[in-house]
Amino acid sequence: MQVVTTAGHGGHGKSALVRALTGKEPGEAGAWTELPSGRRVAFVDVPGGERSVPAMLAGAAPAPAALLAVAADEGWMPQTGEHLDALGALGVRSGVLAVTKADAADARPALRQLRERLAGTALRGVEAVAVSALTGAGVDELAAALDRLAGRLPVPDPAAPVRLWVDHAFTAGRQTVVTGTLAAGTVAVGDELLLMPAADRVRVRTIGCAGEPRDTVGGVSRVVLTLRDAGRVDVGMALVTPGAWTHTTCVDVRTRFGEASGRLARRLTLHLGTAAVPVGLRPLGPDTARLTLNTRLALHLGDTGVLRDPARRSIAGVSVLDVRPPTLVSRGAGAARARELASWPDRPDGAVVLRRHGVLRRSELSLMGCAPPPDAVALNGEWIADPAHWSSLFDRLAAEASRHAAGSPHAPGIPLETVRLRLGLPARQLVAALVRPPLRVDAGRVYGPAPADAPGSAPDPGARPAAPTAIAATPPPPWAGAVERLRADLADAPFSPPSAERLAELGLTGELLAAADRAGAVLRIDAGGEEGGDEGGEGGIVLLPGADRAALRVLDALPQPFTPGQAGDALGTSRRVAVALLRHLDRLGLTERRRSNGDEPLQDGKTG
Repeated sequence: MQVVTTAGHGGHGKSALVRALTGKEPGEAGAWTELPSGRRVAFVDVPGGERSVPAMLAGAAPAPAALLAVAADEGWMPQTGEHLDALGALGVRSGVLAVTKADAADARPALRQLRERLAGTALRGVEAVAVSALTGAGVDELAAALDRLAGRLPVPDPAAPVRLWVDHAFTAGRQTVVTGTLAAGTVAVGDELLLMPAADRVRVRTIGCAGEPRDTVGGVSRVVLTLRDAGRVDVGMALVTPGAWTHTTCVDVRTRFGEASGRLARRLTLHLGTAAVPVGLRPLGPDTARLTLNTRLALHLGDTGVLRDPARRSIAGVSVLDVRPPTLVSRGAGAARARELASWPDRPDGAVVLRRHGVLRRSELSLMGCAPPPDAVALNGEWIADPAHWSSLFDRLAAEASRHAAGSPHAPGIPLETVRLRLGLPARQLVAALVRPPLRVDAGRVYGPAPADAPGSAPDPGARPAAPTAIAATPPPPWAGAVERLRADLADAPFSPPSAERLAELGLTGELLAAADRAGAVLRIDAGGEEGGDEGGEGGIVLLPGADRAALRVLDALPQPFTPGQAGDALGTSRRVAVALLRHLDRLGLTERRRSNGDEPLQDGKTG
């Protein structure tokens, strides 16, 4: 089955066309018909009144093609143009033009006018048919034209992840019935889906398509699903495959249609699928911008939507370029980001994404809707790396090992955690994967080449072999035991640092604590003179390495912005520790402090 949306000015006969083609009243589930070839097509009939654009966008967004209706006796009208602009912004490039009410006026003048109007638009050159729903003239020709259109439309991947935008919903008892256009993928009875934006898990109880019960249905189709215990479901929500989409409130986009990004209003409505989400816009380049959404959407790279300014009744099409954009806090960061995005295609692939991130899990690429590039460096099965980035990391590691050995001849090895932090790697296991000869890992440390392996130190071929010598095991650093005891203390509460008394009991005080800090075995954060509490005492706040990044991931999930009190609750720690962590993250440029009219300052922990 294929799905076609109607479009056109109110009163130009869209609904009458659907009735003439299908013999059914346009309804929530979409009237459908069997075409001459045996193909089936369903229609999403949208309103055409003066305030119809939002409803038209909701109905047309998931449909791959349009049936544009223009009355022969009136010709081009304001809502015709608005609907055509909306189709262009959505990227709909396939359709059929129906010159309706051919019984009321000669269709030829209107057809000539429409050809001129469609020139230069996404629907230029579409097949046109003069038709009268009243007399039935041209209905068979219109069905044949739709049949040819359906034969040209691409067949979606049945194995693609599901995202069904809800365009109608009602609840009866413990059952909720939803209707929408399934654009790709397959839904089966018993499937578990996530209801966004809350990400509640729901189960499919029954499926209806084309007026018949189904056990399974694939896109493109108009479907009616019955869900059990789904709670409240509203238009604009989406049912998605778990673990297959990035759930985000911040995206970088390219404007593909309409005004340049710098001329767009700073507060707009994003129409994506059937959702209508208020967004804040920050222009980056002439055709790129950052959108901050007021609700979480399930997105892939390359998703298309429409930005609409209701006050000016203007629209702009957008393509999603990045669902995990970087923070922009330093001077010139926005301009640098615009230069980076300028070279990206409208639908970035795995190579582009991996080049930006350097190292990612395979699952992270999948969440963005990308496949791993063929030249990616495979690391421990779970991780992959961009080849150029991985090579540069090895060069940096070799330089770090040499520099460390020269500065600390008594302890020439660098702890794995220190290396991870210096190279910005997301997991310690990646450090071990990065090491190759002449570097080596021993007892949790990375060592540079041994003196005999160093360049220019080849042995004398005439020299007698040296007598074997015993190799003493490298003794653990004096703070190793204390750090392990600290790790046990923080296992269940990673953001609740020990008190000064507990640090003394662990043996982490004075020079021993300073040595562990220099080696990267602990994370010390200045408490900043905050009153109350005794965590850390004179030693400040002492946590495990990486606790700041782990805290950032927790804070990123909070509604933005948030207060230190909310941060403390989310992290399961005191306000004093939360404030110190926030100041530390702010110094690193990973959060942004904002002014507040309340008692507590606001903080934005979004990392993109």
